[in-house]
Amino acid sequence: MAPIISVRDLQKTYSGGFEALKSISLDIEEGEVFALLGPNGAGKTTLISTICGLVMPTSGSISIGGFDTEKDYRSARKLVGLVPQEMPTAPFDKVIDTVALSRGLFGLPRNKAFIEDILKDLSLWDKRDNQIMMLSGGMKRRVLVAKALAHEPKVLFLDEPTAGVDVELRRDMWRIVDTLKERGVTIILTTHYIEEAEEMADRVGVINKGEIILVENKDVLMRKLGRKQLTLELAEPLSAIPDAVQTKGLSIEGEGSQLVYVYDTRSERTGITSLLSSLSAAGIRFNDLNTSQSSLEDIFVDLVKVKS
Repeated sequence: MAPIISVRDLQKTYSGGFEALKSISLDIEEGEVFALLGPNGAGKTTLISTICGLVMPTSGSISIGGFDTEKDYRSARKLVGLVPQEMPTAPFDKVIDTVALSRGLFGLPRNKAFIEDILKDLSLWDKRDNQIMMLSGGMKRRVLVAKALAHEPKVLFLDEPTAGVDVELRRDMWRIVDTLKERGVTIILTTHYIEEAEEMADRVGVINKGEIILVENKDVLMRKLGRKQLTLELAEPLSAIPDAVQTKGLSIEGEGSQLVYVYDTRSERTGITSLLSSLSAAGIRFNDLNTSQSSLEDIFVDLVKVKS
């Protein structure tokens, strides 16, 4: 099956020579949740704005649902919903009117039941007759989401959708993403909240300085690049690691009461087995153990640090 979004050799250079996007090629599969991560100024918003047709590329090609975004802009744009970081809305318009208008702009017939469902899903139904200017910042963000969904897009872009909003909206957003994914909607998410990507994404792309430095299945990425830590609570404190137990990644902590072993996930079986055998042979006993694994945020920070 062809990808629903295909980007080839995409470049964007602004006046003055600043290269915001550098020959990016990327495929997004239909029905997946794709998280695009990167530090401030990495090119996340420029990339999705270019795909959505809000920014003209300097060179390269983009297709959405098989439609070229330049040669068949209307057909491509009709498939896309975009929730930007900020977007001005008419302050005196009612919530229900501004959402319904977004549907009409794409030439779709009125569907009061559908608009009602969207507003209820976003906890906006009770605010439907309120003017936009009367809403809190979080509620305005919900309206942006409702506007993006009004024309029933097959692809939804969420550009920092929960930045600066309350926990309730963030959880609502996660729930909505799950519902949309069940309906087959493809979702591209940019976020500074790495736990959002960890919670929702199927695949992760990392962009830095206008270049895609990695695209990988989230679970595979965490297995490949993740680190684990084994902490042993010792029965008796150690002042030094015995020569017989010297191994890479092993250290003494907690004033000698803990042995900590840090290892990558690929060496898990052999590394732990060998360590525990060596400890037993050296007569070192422990009362308890626990393990922890690096998060997607840890991996992201390491990747960006290496590529900077």
